[in-house]
Amino acid sequence: MGRKPGSRIRQNIVEILYQIKQGYGYEIYKIYRKAFPKASMRSIYYHLRKGTQTKEFKVQAVEKSRGEYSWGGEAEKTIYALGENAAPRGDEKLSGIIK
Repeated sequence: MGRKPGSRIRQNIVEILYQIKQGYGYEIYKIYRKAFPKASMRSIYYHLRKGTQTKEFKVQAVEKSRGEYSWGGEAEKTIYALGENAAPRGDEKLSGIIK
């Protein structure tokens, strides 16, 4: 017997992307922390990757930006959007948080 295919965290991310249309990992994480129970950034990134495999999310674009970061001179942002298997329910909790 294995794990259930669904995930509460992934469904919450679906609800966020339904509201904002597209976003990158850290942006999604910040909204998630305001709206839902605690989840680590690592967990959010895991579910974004897992959601692309299950087609709940799709990679819209990958942007590279130059700057002075602690890890080097370039950062990469993966922009996510809802995929074909996403089933948003329209969570009311997000309406006051996302502008």
